Amino acid sequence: MATDRRSGGIERVLAKCQSCVEAGNYYEAHQMYRTLYFRYKGQKKYAEATNLLYHGALTLKKYDQISSFTDLCSLLLELLNQSETPVSEDIIEKVITLFKEMKPHSDERQTFVVSAVQWTMKVSSEHKRGHPVLHQKLGLTFWEEKNYVQARYHLLHSEDGKNCALMLVECHVNNGYPSEVDLFIAQAVLQYLCLRNKDTAQMAFVKYTESHPDVRSGPPYIHPLLNFLWFLLLAVEGGKVAVFSILCEKYQASISRDPSYREYLDQIGQLFFGLPPPPKQSQGFLGNLLQSMMGGDEDEDSMQKPTPSAGPTPQSCPPPSATLTPVELD
Repeated sequence: MATDRRSGGIERVLAKCQSCVEAGNYYEAHQMYRTLYFRYKGQKKYAEATNLLYHGALTLKKYDQISSFTDLCSLLLELLNQSETPVSEDIIEKVITLFKEMKPHSDERQTFVVSAVQWTMKVSSEHKRGHPVLHQKLGLTFWEEKNYVQARYHLLHSEDGKNCALMLVECHVNNGYPSEVDLFIAQAVLQYLCLRNKDTAQMAFVKYTESHPDVRSGPPYIHPLLNFLWFLLLAVEGGKVAVFSILCEKYQASISRDPSYREYLDQIGQLFFGLPPPPKQSQGFLGNLLQSMMGGDEDEDSMQKPTPSAGPTPQSCPPPSATLTPVELD
């Protein structure tokens, strides 16, 4: 009986919310949505509370009640985090729908994205940098908006190497210099590898080189850096430290085009080839690598790999001189 009374009360509040909205009493409707939300939350009816906030937010946005819309969106992410709601396709679609309704470049939108990714990090122990499906959908939305910096950042944290490559092709064609055609994909491949995502790195490289109008068919390619990346992906599959060493030595000129490449390769050496971190007072990347190879008699196949640290967070979309900073999530 008590449950029936409670359900009847909630239905009346929902009906009154709709009546208030239709009558233009938006503030009252907003407060009713909040009241009903806290009632659901107190009863641990998290699914009902989520649906209420989602539909309430969209209703208020339809009537241009931006502050009320933003408030309900914030409550929804707060609920997902506090209730530790599992990641699901339905919830991610709701999050992305609300995200698309927000004004690009607004502080509220940035806060919403950070909270959404933190939710997936909290409830998905295997995804320490956020769920790849959420990152993919965020990246695709930013790409539609031609926000290449944010699109690149989120696609690098997804498993969608194909669309990351196509976005980079578009980004280079629209914004890059002809001499940078290999740089755009090089940083992405190295960063994917630092994030331990070699399959996506391979997918991105293949799609980029197949799709870019200025990349002639290969391998081999006319750009030495592309050949280096091709050989590197093969070396990662084989795991032979000698191959990695020779490869880095032979392509030293290409690697030197961007100082960050050496840092990425240090990390890749640790993750895939069992190399130790370089000493603080180093002789340079290649010197450290060769020294580590010559310093012992251990069998390359039996080398114990240290526990790898997290890969570096991609900082900007090419061109390399760009100084824009993406949303920081960790």
